[in-house]
Order: sequence, then C-alpha cells, then structure tokens
Amino acid sequence: MSWSKVKYFFFDTPEEKEAAQYGYEKEQIDMKKQQDPPEQQDVTFPKAQPKQNVVSIETAKQSSKVVLLEPRTYSEAQGIADHLKGRRAVVINLQRMSTDQAVRIVDFLSGTVYAIGGDIQKIGPKTFMCTPENVDIVGAISELFGEEEETNIKRW
Repeated sequence: MSWSKVKYFFFDTPEEKEAAQYGYEKEQIDMKKQQDPPEQQDVTFPKAQPKQNVVSIETAKQSSKVVLLEPRTYSEAQGIADHLKGRRAVVINLQRMSTDQAVRIVDFLSGTVYAIGGDIQKIGPKTFMCTPENVDIVGAISELFGEEEETNIKRW
C-alpha cells in the first residue's frame, strides 16, 4: 500500500477528494495570529474630594421656639398638640382652668407627647412643659408647695 493511499484513508475527507478531482488547490491558512497586546491607554481619574465636615451656620442654626400658652377650655388642647407636632416646645399654664378640665388637657397632651416620642414635665403648680423628641429637658425644679395647695390639688 502506498503512502498516498494511507494518507487518503486516514486524513482526507470527501470534500478534499472532490476538490482534488476538479483541480482545486488547498489554501494555506496562516495559523499564526498576531496577538499584539492591546494598547494601554493612560486613564486618569479625578481624585475624590474629601468630604468637608463644615456645616453652614445658616443650616446648623434652626430656630427652636418655645410657645407659652394659657388655655381656658379643653377645646384648646388640639391647638397645643399641633404646636408639639410642629416640633415646638410648649409651656402650659393651667391656673385659669377648672381642675377637671386641666386634668383632661394633661391627659390629652400626655398621649400626644407619647405618640411623638417627646416628654412632659411639671415645672410648677398647674404649669407643665411639653417637648417634642428634638428637645431635651435637663435639670429639675424642686417643688415647694404649701400644705394648703397640696390639699386642693387632687391629682398633682
């Protein structure tokens, strides 16, 4: 057996046989691929600016208000609660009210203060300070009441 037959038997395909019959020549494919490394471009990124820890004075200084009120009826309790919802501290003097209505207002405001996460403190006889959560009350006022006042006030 000749070498060409062995070669044809193992390596040639029917397409190559057909090409040989018609006189076509096989193209030489250059398997060498030029693999140039891709061009590297120098890319410069802008440096991140460090965050400044400076706050504008105008931004930092937000006006905090304390509202002084002297309600005369229970119907004014909702207006007081609106001040608290507006994040304003409220000082309430209940001396011009009947004790029953004053107790109702304190109960109403206690619920309001609880709902907004604030605080309510007694700062004098029938005088209370209600603050929203953004206001802290520091310190305490000692209570020096006469025996006469203590007997008249049932709840406080």
